[in-house]
Amino acid sequence: MDLFELLPDDLLERFRARAKGYDERNEFFHEDLAELKSQGYLRMFATIDDGGLGFGLQQVAAAQRRLATAAPATALAINMHLVWTGVAHLLARRGDDSLRYVLAEAVAGEVFAFGNSEAGNDSVLFDSNTVAAPLGDGSYSFTGTKIFTSLSPAWTRLGIFGKDSTGQEPMLVHAFITRDTPGYSIKDDWNTLGMRASQSNTTVLDGAVAAADRVFRKLPVGPNADPLIFAIFACFETLLAAVYTGLGERALQIGVETVHKRRSKKTGKSYAQDPDIRWRIADAALAMDGLYPQVDAVARDVDGLVNHGGMWFPALVGVKVRATETARTVVDLIIRVSGGGSYFAGSELGRLYRDVLAGMFHPSDDESAHATIATAWLGPVEQ
Repeated sequence: MDLFELLPDDLLERFRARAKGYDERNEFFHEDLAELKSQGYLRMFATIDDGGLGFGLQQVAAAQRRLATAAPATALAINMHLVWTGVAHLLARRGDDSLRYVLAEAVAGEVFAFGNSEAGNDSVLFDSNTVAAPLGDGSYSFTGTKIFTSLSPAWTRLGIFGKDSTGQEPMLVHAFITRDTPGYSIKDDWNTLGMRASQSNTTVLDGAVAAADRVFRKLPVGPNADPLIFAIFACFETLLAAVYTGLGERALQIGVETVHKRRSKKTGKSYAQDPDIRWRIADAALAMDGLYPQVDAVARDVDGLVNHGGMWFPALVGVKVRATETARTVVDLIIRVSGGGSYFAGSELGRLYRDVLAGMFHPSDDESAHATIATAWLGPVEQ
């Protein structure tokens, strides 16, 4: 199946039409999710022999970019499912079958979500405020609060992690719980400026138990070279970049359409003939043209098992920051040429302006990305 069969134009138009209502009502994208499931979208990373589409990260990123041109909040939330299935795919490609069941369950219709983010935890995957308590049979009880849990109304599998401090060396324990697991609650607190359809509510873990066979990694606190960490960063950052690239792409399309329609009272010509507006449109197009090949190249190198060594993490955080910042710049440029209509509630461009702001909050943020890149080029800060 190619990209245009997976996401045909008429399907994207339905998504775009619904996106406005989801945003206005602060409502989850149930209809979009049902249609994506029926297209096989949630099983893209599984092999064809296993009932999937056989896509790699490069193809999935391209699909996410296309989806985001119609419904950025839908694409952003679906990213979380695709991160876990992508991680399982990347590990399997590297000879690690520890998450093979994730792909099998995705093919069976399960929806995976990402429950790792914690307020104030700037160590991200290298430490946790959540307590992971061993129960003696290999299972763990998790107690803590997870924020930005996209897909909250729909997930059936939630990936979580916490810190086990009972041994000589604290360990970070990664596991999955199911929708039926007791000991968690979901707050109804997603009332945000943008990306509203993602319904990324706070999840409170209060002794939620992950079974022993769903505890899939125990890692020391702090940075480490485990393939799981690379796989999570590779999928998370690349797919985020793809979503915001699609958002910027759509903003540019709207801008081109709008300036052709608007006419100057002074000259009688369309604003597409105004030299200042042409400059801004060209600026936006130049910015986007540099982004498409970067996202594609990073995803292609991940698929190709290219060894960038110590430059992998700078490449991954770099593409995420560039995509989110470029998209924000492009949306701002397009609003400047589109007139006051974009300021009214219900305007697609106005919604993109709100949606694009979420990009600065996803890890890696601007500060940590710059620290990562500076360390790669200059070495660590002297103590």
